Amino acid sequence: MTITDRPVENGVNVQALLDARNALSAAPEAAQFTWRASCTWRNGTHSHSTVASFAGLGAEQQHRTTYEFDTDHPECFASEDNGATPVEFVLVGLAGCLTAGVAAVAQHRGIQLRSVTATIDGAMDILGILGADPDVRNGFEAITVRFAIEADASRDDLEALIAQSQKRSAVFDVVANPTNVLVELA
Repeated sequence: MTITDRPVENGVNVQALLDARNALSAAPEAAQFTWRASCTWRNGTHSHSTVASFAGLGAEQQHRTTYEFDTDHPECFASEDNGATPVEFVLVGLAGCLTAGVAAVAQHRGIQLRSVTATIDGAMDILGILGADPDVRNGFEAITVRFAIEADASRDDLEALIAQSQKRSAVFDVVANPTNVLVELA
């Protein structure tokens, strides 16, 4: 690892993360979180989602603002293209989670980042979701994430950052491993 004489500042409070890990290890019931989103249909394939609150640390929590997202499908699917597709949001979530992990791990390991860009592609045969071929799955066939990182570190160190970020990424785990999903009418 390349060590600099200057303090590393990637904008991540590693001590706070380590303190939280220790505190939550001592009180595992507080580590149980429930993340939430609400989605309202607008018209056609257009929906509007909000994220405002979640549960964790043994209590209800509020984001400092309500986050809003529109999803739709592109015009080539006879839709109005009023937002990114839901599968593109999955890609955004995965790239965002992995990128945040790279920053946190770099800060912890004393690696100064200058820039980090994740480019993500998800290959999908849409004959599955269209119901045209029952042997084609509805989801991604493959996802590729490529990082371009400029930092005070060797290629091996950067590959280790990415590997550790992947190991700790909640979204990577959700995408790469089976998750029990219950869908029901309220």
